[in-house]
Amino acid sequence: MLIYPKSNHTPATFTILNFPVGNIEEAVDQLTKRGVRFERYEGELKTDDNGIFHGGGPLIAWFKDPAGSILSVLEEK
Repeated sequence: MLIYPKSNHTPATFTILNFPVGNIEEAVDQLTKRGVRFERYEGELKTDDNGIFHGGGPLIAWFKDPAGSILSVLEEK
């Protein structure tokens, strides 16, 4: 995969890409060990201490790519 920089890039304010995983706890743990920083949210999208949202539907954890766009890991069973 090749990604090209854009000088006037403005990151999206919504999730642009979900990565499906079988076990979100394991995926978040492995990515955190590799330096990925997961977003922490309060209120309606409150996440736990690891950045995982448990509020109904699939478990999900959001993080930003180097350009500031929001990505996620999403547990699929």
